Amino acid sequence: MPKALLLLAVLLWAAPAAAVNVPAELPAPVCSALENCRMVGKGRLRWWGFHVYDAALWARDGRWRPDAPHVLDIVYARRISGAQLAATSIDEMRRLGVKDEARLARWEAAMRAVFPDVDAGSRLIGLHLPGRGAQFHSGARPLGTIEDAEFARRFFEIWLDPRTQTPDLRTALLGADGRTE
Repeated sequence: MPKALLLLAVLLWAAPAAAVNVPAELPAPVCSALENCRMVGKGRLRWWGFHVYDAALWARDGRWRPDAPHVLDIVYARRISGAQLAATSIDEMRRLGVKDEARLARWEAAMRAVFPDVDAGSRLIGLHLPGRGAQFHSGARPLGTIEDAEFARRFFEIWLDPRTQTPDLRTALLGADGRTE
C-alpha cells in the first residue's frame, strides 16, 4: 500500500496544471474600492501535489503596489475550517518575522471571528486598504473588517512578500513578468 500512495502522490505532482479557476470579475462593492480594478495575475496553489486553491491578485489599473489598495481573490478546491485558515495565516506571519505573540493572538482571534469554513468552490476575497486594515468578503457578501494596518500588511505578505513560502504562486500573482511598481 505505501508504494501505491507514493505513486499516486508522484502522479498528482506531475499532472499538468489545469486552468486556474478564478472568476473574471470582482463583485462590484469590492471592485469600487480599487476604482478601476483589473487582474494583475493568477495562479494555483498545490501542496504535495494536491490542489488547495486558485488565487488572483487585483489592483487599480492592473498594477500592484504594496502601498495601494489591492485584492486577493481565492477560490478553494477543498474543505478547510475558518479556524485552520486563521492558524495557518498566523504560522506564516510568524515565519515571515512577526515576533509579538500577544499581537499574533489578537490577530488570530480576529480572523477566527471573520473567516468562515470553506468548501470546494468557496470564494474568499481580501481587500487590503493600506494604512487602515483589511476587509473580507465571501463572494459579494461582506464577512467583516479587521481595522489594523499592521495586520493587513502582514496578512497580504503571506502571498506577496519575496520570502513567501510559495514563490511560484507569487510570481503568477504578480503577472507574467513579476513586475511591481
